[in-house]
Amino acid sequence: MKTDQRFSAVTAPRRQRLSHSITEQVERLIVEGMLRPGDALPSERDLAQQLGVSRPSLREALLVLESRGLVQAKRGGGFGVTDVTGPTITDPLVHLLQRHPSTIDDVLELRHGLECVAAYFAAIRATDADAKRLREMSVAMKRRRATRDPLEDADLDVDFHMAIAEASHNVALVHVMRGIFNLMRSNMMRSREVLYRQPGNVVLLDEQHAAIVKAIVARDHDAARAAANLHLSFIQASLREIAAPPRKRARARAEGEN
Repeated sequence: MKTDQRFSAVTAPRRQRLSHSITEQVERLIVEGMLRPGDALPSERDLAQQLGVSRPSLREALLVLESRGLVQAKRGGGFGVTDVTGPTITDPLVHLLQRHPSTIDDVLELRHGLECVAAYFAAIRATDADAKRLREMSVAMKRRRATRDPLEDADLDVDFHMAIAEASHNVALVHVMRGIFNLMRSNMMRSREVLYRQPGNVVLLDEQHAAIVKAIVARDHDAARAAANLHLSFIQASLREIAAPPRKRARARAEGEN
């Protein structure tokens, strides 16, 4: 049997059922991010042995966890962790916002606040595994620089920013960002469609992502928040300039040079 280090032996409480202690441990592992959505729990036999409990007590605990929507039975047997922070904003709302381009800035303003907070706490709480994952994701986005496909790049982009939120280990923040996952993805795709009209923006976006990761890995929370702020501010300012009428853009550039 391969031991799963996330689980520890359960001590039978004096005035509560043993299954209650088991559910508490699993819930804590989910809250702390040690058990992620989609993770498979060890087999019933192995898990009972690691927890030091009887299989009937474990089965009772699993049924309680299933009734709470925290785990679900898998095809072929066993249980897996459900996505308790799955999207809660419905696709109809996403489609509604897509039909009104003026809302792109509203979503960016929301992202601005959430992602700055996420980067700040990720720099404080990210594990070595979180840092490794963010570095790999940043490199993967940079490798796609020559392709410039707004849809595929948006998929990588939203996963990257979700990974930062998960590295914050703030379950409430992760829940909120998971709730607007589809909205963020749609917003990123529309933003990139506009930003890619100027090829130099691709390089800048990669550099900004790398700066956020560098600050998180260095455990510099102020730098991480500042890097996230610069990234979102750049996107907002660029979109406003590109969307502005030609005469207004020329005037804005002239004012910036003076």
